[in-house]
Amino acid sequence: MSGSHLQGIKQKLESLREEADASQAQADELKAKVKTLEQETLAKEQEITSLTHKNQLLEGEVEKTGTSLKEAKAAAEESAQLRTQNESLQRRLQLLDEEAEESDRNIRETNEKLRQTDVKAGHFERKVQALESSRDQWEEKYEEMAKKYNAVKKELEDFQLEIGNM
Repeated sequence: MSGSHLQGIKQKLESLREEADASQAQADELKAKVKTLEQETLAKEQEITSLTHKNQLLEGEVEKTGTSLKEAKAAAEESAQLRTQNESLQRRLQLLDEEAEESDRNIRETNEKLRQTDVKAGHFERKVQALESSRDQWEEKYEEMAKKYNAVKKELEDFQLEIGNM
């Protein structure tokens, strides 16, 4: 009977070791995932900063373009007598209008990208929180398994000591 009892304890110990090893491997995998998501979040934050800067530059460009457009219109009205110069300024006005439209389009696209990036960043933050929670649960399980393993190990040592004293 003591041989089968010892065998049962050995099997239980082996089972606990395997469970502890599996828990540790999963905890390591989750830590790697958290690190990856944190790096992705950092990259997205940098992209947001870059897009915000580009947006500011484009807004400045739109303001300059608007000012240039007003100046060109005023110059066209003042130079009615100089047809050649007037035609040149009108061509310039057309280009500035196109640039202003392009700048407006770029701003809208940049704002949309910024909004999408904010949404993605929120999503990744939620993912990181969920993974950290999962990791914490796995760490708790690992600690419980380690305690159980140590208790069974002590029980086995006590049992071996008892057998040795017989």
